[in-house]
Amino acid sequence: MPTLTIKGGRVIDPANQIDQVTDLVLERGRVTKLGKVTKPTGAVIDASGCIVSPGLIDIHVHLREPGQEEKETVATGAAAAVNGGFTSICCMPNTKPALDDDSRVEFIYRQAERTNLANVYPVGAITKGREGKELAEIALMAASGAVGFTDDGVGVASASVMNKALTYIAMTGKVLMQHCEDPELGGGVMNAGSLATRLGLSGWPRVAEEAMIQRDILLNLSQNIGCRYHVQHLSSGGSVEMIRRARADLFGQAHVTAEASPHHLLLTEDSCATYDPNYKMNPPLRTRRDIEAILAGIKDGTITVLATDHAPHTQQEKELEFAAAPYGIIGLESALPLYIRALIDSGTIDWPAMLAMMTVNPARLCPLPGNKGTLSVGSDADVTIIDPKEEWTIDANDFKSKSRNCPFHGWKVTGRAAATIVGGDVKMVRDTGRAKSGAAAKGEKPRKTAKAK
Repeated sequence: MPTLTIKGGRVIDPANQIDQVTDLVLERGRVTKLGKVTKPTGAVIDASGCIVSPGLIDIHVHLREPGQEEKETVATGAAAAVNGGFTSICCMPNTKPALDDDSRVEFIYRQAERTNLANVYPVGAITKGREGKELAEIALMAASGAVGFTDDGVGVASASVMNKALTYIAMTGKVLMQHCEDPELGGGVMNAGSLATRLGLSGWPRVAEEAMIQRDILLNLSQNIGCRYHVQHLSSGGSVEMIRRARADLFGQAHVTAEASPHHLLLTEDSCATYDPNYKMNPPLRTRRDIEAILAGIKDGTITVLATDHAPHTQQEKELEFAAAPYGIIGLESALPLYIRALIDSGTIDWPAMLAMMTVNPARLCPLPGNKGTLSVGSDADVTIIDPKEEWTIDANDFKSKSRNCPFHGWKVTGRAAATIVGGDVKMVRDTGRAKSGAAAKGEKPRKTAKAK
């Protein structure tokens, strides 16, 4: 594997509190130097005007394989990831069959190895078949490489089963990621309220999310179980306040985390008035007040992770009437500029803070191998180069994902991944990005160039 030097970019490594214009050298799949290089050897990428970040990480992605390959596969999901600037993704277990034993965890790793694009890490199911009744093979899956556990798509409704899950998962050192939805209160097709009533659609109240969060925090913290508990795709302002209170002491801060998704930062329930199923989410889009609470939670550190909840569906499914269509949207290839709009352009947080939520924070939560989420010397050479000023229009028809269910299609946005590097191999260099391969960026004939595979 040849040496690759990334020249002249603004290197932002939140794990090491680095934010400076300098060079980065990658060799034999590792970061070998951070600092000025006068005479680079091997391949060169001129990153002038770009941000050089640890490889972006998304811990909440649905790849649908096995069982629903018409929607997405490990291969197409990994391709979508590198196209969007993500070097590592964690896939959810709501496949058919569910990822609820060690053999299925190993299957995901084999598929990802064949693909040789983004790193793909499986998240195992909490319960067998995700039915919420009996714990899955937690220890075996952890030993086989499951980086966390969730029944995502449904919450664990039984307090008794959740108590056991927290206890067993704590012993593995892994994180429990909870889809917070009380099934007796949730299940509507949009946010409960006057708009849902006027549209004649069933409502999904905030309390369905909040009640499960409150129960789980009480189970975990009041009994000192010590399981790392992570709330997926927050949608309610009340949920943010519960997590803020739980993290107010050091024990809670170490054991309770939460994530936010692009659609819950930018879209409200008003989008559902068109009856377009691309706005049907799980949990649902809520109000401007909820968005403001989530943004406040990001600003004060209550919410520590950004995750897309990439949820592919076929065109036929998403063309059903609103009430009958499945929940969810794709997000890997549009997330970065949407985060920029919601968080950077709004002045909520700055680049280092946002990149921490997309690199070191998710890497430590799971945790991922190879010292991911940082550009420390010796860490895996996973790097994302970002052009923060590229203006472009989101076009779902150009995505690498199999699916097209994107409500942001046609949005004019700013900021894009210019190159994605995984293990020192350049998997994507965007022709329109400002990052250039080789000396050609300076009008010279390059000796070697880094090419996307």
